[in-house]
Amino acid sequence: MRKQFLTLAALCIIMVGCNSEKKEKDTPKMYEPKTTEVEVSPIKRGEMLVTATGCHDCHSPKKMTDKGPIIDPDRLLSGHPANEVLGAYDVETAKSYLLFTPGLTAAIGPWGTSFAANLTPDDTGIGGWTEAQFLTAIKHGKYKGMENNRPLLPPMPWQSISNLPDADLKAMFAYLQSIKPVSNLVPPPIPPKA
Repeated sequence: MRKQFLTLAALCIIMVGCNSEKKEKDTPKMYEPKTTEVEVSPIKRGEMLVTATGCHDCHSPKKMTDKGPIIDPDRLLSGHPANEVLGAYDVETAKSYLLFTPGLTAAIGPWGTSFAANLTPDDTGIGGWTEAQFLTAIKHGKYKGMENNRPLLPPMPWQSISNLPDADLKAMFAYLQSIKPVSNLVPPPIPPKA
């Protein structure tokens, strides 16, 4: 009887052990960083933020490839190309929808047509801007960062980006001031067609 009891006890221990290992394998593990946070320069942080917040989506002209549009590295963040002619579109459709050019640098909607700004440090971009103007543009949605100017037009998501801390916005400005200047005078917005 004692032999049967020991055998039964051993089987119970093995079964509990097997189930315990299975639970550990089936339980998803929490994310654990492999490295510690590395301090980066404001310019590098600004580059990461400009990329993460999607600035290239509209402000960087694209090249068409067989896989669709890709960012043109020679015109990085230079805004809507001044020489790009807009195609024809249905005015009635534009009253109810948001239309984009193939390079995503111009948007047409109920507000009219808006063009992505040149964010490079060229005089045709933000080359003459101060950090305070950049903060005003993003925090208050003001064209050229001046309180008395018109509001920034859709689809510019300044309301979302304005939630970033000032230190992050200053890092973004530092990065934008460090990139290659591109001479490109972006056209002014076009009011909606009647």
